[in-house]
Amino acid sequence: MRTAGSVGSAVGSIGLASVRDLQWRTRRFFVAAVATGLVFGVALMMSGISNSFSVEVRDTVAALGAQTWLVPAGSPGPFTDTAAFPIERTSVLKGVPGVSAAAPLLVGHALSSGSLGEKDVNVLGVEPGRLGSPKVVEGRPLGNGADVVADQSLRAKVGQVIVLSGSRFTVVGLVSGVTYFAGQPVVFMPIAAADRLDSNGLPLATAILVRGVPKSPVAGFVTLSEAQVRTDLARPTLQAVQTIQLVEILLWLVAAGIIAAIIYLSALERRGDFAVLKAVGTPGWHLFSGLVVQALVMALGAAVIGFAVEVLIAPTAAMTVRVSGGDYAAVPIVAVVVGVIASILPARRAATVDPALAFGSAK
Repeated sequence: MRTAGSVGSAVGSIGLASVRDLQWRTRRFFVAAVATGLVFGVALMMSGISNSFSVEVRDTVAALGAQTWLVPAGSPGPFTDTAAFPIERTSVLKGVPGVSAAAPLLVGHALSSGSLGEKDVNVLGVEPGRLGSPKVVEGRPLGNGADVVADQSLRAKVGQVIVLSGSRFTVVGLVSGVTYFAGQPVVFMPIAAADRLDSNGLPLATAILVRGVPKSPVAGFVTLSEAQVRTDLARPTLQAVQTIQLVEILLWLVAAGIIAAIIYLSALERRGDFAVLKAVGTPGWHLFSGLVVQALVMALGAAVIGFAVEVLIAPTAAMTVRVSGGDYAAVPIVAVVVGVIASILPARRAATVDPALAFGSAK
């Protein structure tokens, strides 16, 4: 029966042997840790990009402040099918039980030019001071005329004159985190100006923003919850998100492959050492555990390098990389799992080595 002291001594000898081997092959393990760290860093950035799609959808819908959205009957949503209707139809909500406020919204698109260069811009036409009007983090609230409030990602400054689809506007305020369709910035403007920008000047809207929930059906409209609107806004980028998530999984597999290859090569080179150790009575689980320890050290070192890589390369991405605290916390856990799985095959080979190799009687 093993005592606590004997188990502790065995664990200590396993750790010492693993550390000595790491020192002997420092260059190889360092190169492998750096390569795996690069993979971890890119995988972490992919996770941040994937998160950014859902975060921007949530933040943009929340920025408009509506509990319920009304779109023309037959339309799947306000962002994927911008079916326009006369703005005066907003009055159908007057007196409807459950509605405390309602305002029209016009969803459109524009192309910037001039000092901003050519950029695709999402346009949201709202009535200043009413539901949907943006809350600025810099400058003043949206007014009428040629005022616009832009998201900070547009790189415009308060007071700057910008050109959208050939029309000139003055940026009076800035909002933060209001983008959609893979980071395209949003520009809020008076709905009348948005009408002139995207149509023939008729007073049109594409949705009605509602505070509250209508207690009765509204003729000619479909009622959508905030969750349904988020689903509609996320639909165009859904395949992109799924592809990014697939690439992320493949990157974790590549990391496991790198660690497995290095540990397997180490096990092959140390077959003679393992045979000697088994010949003098070292249990197979000692050898197995030693290689697992090496894989864990390499994987955790790679995780640290991965953090640094993500911090360095994330600012170079075309869209915001939003890595959550949970993602950062998960990397060491994933690294441990990857390290253990990658070490199983080479460690089993080491544990089952023939002791006769120590005496040169087996190959």
